[in-house]
Amino acid sequence: MDRRPTSRDVAARAGVSQSTVSFVYTGRDGISEATRKRVLLAATELGYRPNLAARAMRTRRTGRLAVVIPVSALNPLTMLRGATAAAQETGYVVEVVSLPDDPIERTARLAEMVDARQHEGILSFTPLQVPEVTGEDAPIVLSVSEFDDEMHATGHLTDAQPIVLMMERLVELGHRRFLHITGPLEFPSAVARRDAYIATVERLGLDSLGVIEGEWSGEVGMAVVGSLPDDAPPFALIAANDYVAAGAIRAATLRGWSLPGDMSVTGWDDIGLSAFLVPSLTSVVQDRERLGDYSMRRLIAAVRSEEPPERPTDLQRIIWRESIGAPRA
Repeated sequence: MDRRPTSRDVAARAGVSQSTVSFVYTGRDGISEATRKRVLLAATELGYRPNLAARAMRTRRTGRLAVVIPVSALNPLTMLRGATAAAQETGYVVEVVSLPDDPIERTARLAEMVDARQHEGILSFTPLQVPEVTGEDAPIVLSVSEFDDEMHATGHLTDAQPIVLMMERLVELGHRRFLHITGPLEFPSAVARRDAYIATVERLGLDSLGVIEGEWSGEVGMAVVGSLPDDAPPFALIAANDYVAAGAIRAATLRGWSLPGDMSVTGWDDIGLSAFLVPSLTSVVQDRERLGDYSMRRLIAAVRSEEPPERPTDLQRIIWRESIGAPRA
């Protein structure tokens, strides 16, 4: 097809009316999920893109959504990938906007975006002071508050239940002695995991070798394990993340300790190399892409005055590997 495909072409390929194609792209109620998917598939096959300017003039809908993040945000790419995919699947264009770190400047920039009425919805993963908006074409502003101003996790990803489950599994394997290296305790996630560790030690009557605060680095893992007394083993180390765990594994190996016989170890984040350590590392996966998808679908539901999607309950899961096992006799 040499000319630019139109909604009429999409309708013909999908076997629906032209108005149905329009309803899919404007979020009109009454379109079945099967029909919506058929229309979007036909649009993809034809390379169809709706004329957003014409739509805005006709329906007062821009077809645009915005995701706003602080300038200093660290590695938001996986969440953005999930959010943008969810928006595109439902026919929206997504723009990513960096907001100033200063709270006053950030509020002013957000107010400018709201007043411009160029987006139907604005999604933020950090807390925002949302300006009062009125009018039929005022955008929906959704702050899901999964992170604080410095992108420290404060929402779903602070759930420390995996710590409890890993410790219970280690106890089943025969471990009674434990050690925990936390991340920096200005991070809510580090506090939640420390508290879960302490509560599990007390609940199960375990012997704790200590709770040691440290950075999210391999150097911390090496230093802590390297400084333990010779009679520390056998024990299980609950590390703040995979980098700390990797440093601990190296220090234990240099001391001639067997893994997992002398030291079992768990990590967090399941970084790319964790499966290839010796031994491979038991860790926790955080599905940030799915979190982005869920958050965007919440925004789209709000924009369309629909019921919000159910909150996922499995954004974190444990990957069991060789770094945990029965302690030596």
